[in-house]
Amino acid sequence: MTRVVITGMGVVAPNGNGVDAFVKNSLDGKIGIKKISKFDAEPTGITVAGEVDDFDPTAVVGKKAARRMDLYSQYAVQTAIEAIEMAGINEENTKPEDLGVIYGSGIGGLTTIEEQIIKMHDKGPKRVSPMFVPMAIANMAAGNIALRVNAQNICTSIVTACATGTNSIGEAYRQIKEGRAKAMIAGGSEASVNEIGIAGFASLTALSVTEDPMKASKPFDRDRNGFVLGEGGGALVLESLEHAQERGAKILGEVVGYGATCDAYHITSPDPEGKGAARAMQQALDEAGITADQVDYINAHGTATHANDSGESLAINSVFGKDSDVRVSSTKGMTGHLLGAAGSIEAVITVAALQQGKLPMNVGCENQDEECQVNLVTKDNQDAPNAEYALSNSFGFGGHNAVLAFRKWG
Repeated sequence: MTRVVITGMGVVAPNGNGVDAFVKNSLDGKIGIKKISKFDAEPTGITVAGEVDDFDPTAVVGKKAARRMDLYSQYAVQTAIEAIEMAGINEENTKPEDLGVIYGSGIGGLTTIEEQIIKMHDKGPKRVSPMFVPMAIANMAAGNIALRVNAQNICTSIVTACATGTNSIGEAYRQIKEGRAKAMIAGGSEASVNEIGIAGFASLTALSVTEDPMKASKPFDRDRNGFVLGEGGGALVLESLEHAQERGAKILGEVVGYGATCDAYHITSPDPEGKGAARAMQQALDEAGITADQVDYINAHGTATHANDSGESLAINSVFGKDSDVRVSSTKGMTGHLLGAAGSIEAVITVAALQQGKLPMNVGCENQDEECQVNLVTKDNQDAPNAEYALSNSFGFGGHNAVLAFRKWG
């Protein structure tokens, strides 16, 4: 069966724009959560978010193109271009028919939807932009990426809420593994730090009401009180090992397994016993052909909600054992929760952690919850020069569970 490797990565995140900045800041424990500045958030009762504050759409996307894209598509295109340039893929070494895109979003063009509905309400339906539909729909991140790089293999979008990015990478992995494509751009983006996005999650009582940005996202902490909404995007370039080696590409890591299950339990709450999450992790291990004791690190979904962190801990315990040495961290303490983009930026940091032999700390946990019996990454145990295998977990509303297994290259 075809082996699948990673040759490029791209990121726009609250704690770093571009792969180098994001990886360095994440391994250093830098928090990108900040006071909301995009709109007056006071009426929502929420004051902080993982805002991207150094994004210039004209720099990579281009001024003209950006006007025809919602922010989530702009993030997507920038991450894809960074990843494809890092990989060194072009039409001279990769046929357009061999290059595909699976890139999703949990919500799509929410900013455009909000703006245009307000305009329709205030000024009438004739004032709605002719670009409303192509800017708002959730497949246009993938469509815009494919147009930009002339990718003519499969081009599709997955929408599985907070599992979107991980499912997208997993399904792209399968496309290559099963011989349907030689190279894929995969990931997810989200731009829902706006009034309706914050208000909607706030009404679910899912968001942290903490006003201090440095203490708002607290994965696995006994005093956690909800997640912090984030925005941004991430992309990976995946290739068959043969294709990458033929063109002399630098290989960053290998995808070795993928698991996807459903809780079929509740529309928003995860299974409290974590059974579906555990099955997804086991599927990824089985496809990788490894046992639980070979895994050195798990990038947890770890949203800092009570239900998620306790259920995920139980799932990890059931697969790895309650006394397992596997190190666990959620990077959402630094970035907030990027919804459909979360799995993509977390895949990037997981691959980079294996590359560099250093794991991202579980920032935000001061007093570990007794219900979360996992071995958290701290400053004292983040060095991992011999780490070879890692998992990255993503779980979404609707009961979607997705897990990727990565192997260090070289």
